[in-house]
Amino acid sequence: MADLTAAASPLLTAHGLGKDFRGRRVLSDVSLDLPAGTVTGFLGANGAGKTTAIRLMLDLLPGRGRTLFLGRPLAQWRAPARVVGTVLSGVAGHPKHSVRVHLAMVAAGAGVPGERVAEVLNRVGMQEAADLRLGRLSLGMAQRVGMAQALLGDPRVLILDEPANGLDPHSVHWLRTMLRAFADEGRTVLVSSHQLAEMELLADKIVVLAKGRVVARTSMSDLTRTAQARVSVQSPALDRLAPLVERRGGAVTVTSAGIGEVTGVSRVLVGDLAAEHSIPLHWLDERPASLEEFYLSVADQEYQSR
Repeated sequence: MADLTAAASPLLTAHGLGKDFRGRRVLSDVSLDLPAGTVTGFLGANGAGKTTAIRLMLDLLPGRGRTLFLGRPLAQWRAPARVVGTVLSGVAGHPKHSVRVHLAMVAAGAGVPGERVAEVLNRVGMQEAADLRLGRLSLGMAQRVGMAQALLGDPRVLILDEPANGLDPHSVHWLRTMLRAFADEGRTVLVSSHQLAEMELLADKIVVLAKGRVVARTSMSDLTRTAQARVSVQSPALDRLAPLVERRGGAVTVTSAGIGEVTGVSRVLVGDLAAEHSIPLHWLDERPASLEEFYLSVADQEYQSR
């Protein structure tokens, strides 16, 4: 068995993942890598193929392609729980078992020392609820138990499929903090989601899936730096400002009386043009492009092209 501490980056590499169901191609040539210290958002609408891709990575489905965890296929690791932890569809345990008993059974099956149960319960904030039965857990508590189960082996990789579905804001904040801390330890996280606002707060990298294909990949820093910002402007003389902006390569869309949205040029240039031509401004603000705008633009292109 290879030394976990000597594994090379990226911690996970998937190449050429593909899957057909009943003669219909649902996943085609999906490839991605997960560097250490990062959270990757795996984005796509329901039915885009995110869950299928994840199950292929984990050898839970037959299909095409290859996935390496720390440089080797998952089946070649004698203790997979030390390599990857997963949260796929809630907690699969007997509803009458307590949280503590359930985690102890999972730990035993994974070859993890029993004392690790108390450590993960503490990490996910479930110490005081450890004796509750699984069947009586709220959705937020069940998600914490699922995370505790994924962490039992102290893995280098976490893979989560729609982990924030149905969670209240407090639980979502907890999950975000938890995953960020995990990545900051030099590990890596893959989170599939269609909750774009949450991914904008959490993810370092973004991979967009549409109709079973990767249609875009970027980092949040690159997206913020290169995507087109939108400038909101309020002026009683938009009719004078618009042609000045257009001559500099921008465009002004009037959204209501005296209020417009400028694209293609910066807020500073709009302000300078207004000052130079004595155009009064009552409001000027610049909003960076959002992940939602980026996602919709690339996903829509894919759906419209087919």
